[in-house]
Amino acid sequence: MTKDQKVVAIQEIKDLLQDAKVVYVADLEGLNAAKSSDFRRQAFKQNIKVKVVKNTLLQKAMEQIEGVDYSEMFNTFKGNSALMVAETANAPAKLIKDFRKKDEKPALKSAFVQETFYVGDNNLDALVSIKSREEMIGEIIGLLQSPIQRVVSALQNKPETVEAKAEEAAAPAVEETPAAEAPEAPAAESTDETPAAE
Repeated sequence: MTKDQKVVAIQEIKDLLQDAKVVYVADLEGLNAAKSSDFRRQAFKQNIKVKVVKNTLLQKAMEQIEGVDYSEMFNTFKGNSALMVAETANAPAKLIKDFRKKDEKPALKSAFVQETFYVGDNNLDALVSIKSREEMIGEIIGLLQSPIQRVVSALQNKPETVEAKAEEAAAPAVEETPAAEAPEAPAAESTDETPAAE
């Protein structure tokens, strides 16, 4: 690889890493071409970018990223390395775990997720169980919606109850009105008669 090619490769890695919140480095060595392309296809469906990289170039690119010190991951950069970048914190871990049901690879080398470093394949289960931002927001919204839905439901039912009570109250009032008018009419007559009697 020429010096210019290395510069281009480092820039491509930097572009992938720029503003990345979820970065995994995995070992895909041992996967044949069919399994490797299947892994990439599944990653693509889950919006996970996968790039097989040279360890030295990956380290140089990471060293040039401002704001994050990736140095904790560097000693895991041995052998074949695949860089995985995603939006969802646990998506790459789930993909690796699902894929490993049939094979012993890919293996997790290290990961940077939610500003925390995970070094070693033994962290895979911990990474799988991390709730993604979307899952956490969904749970919070669910918790918030529950009381709100009850209030909205009560408010929606309340006008119906008020209207029903108003109709019930109006119906007897209408019936009573003629009966109330009837006794008032003779009373009015009797008051008229009293002054006439005087």
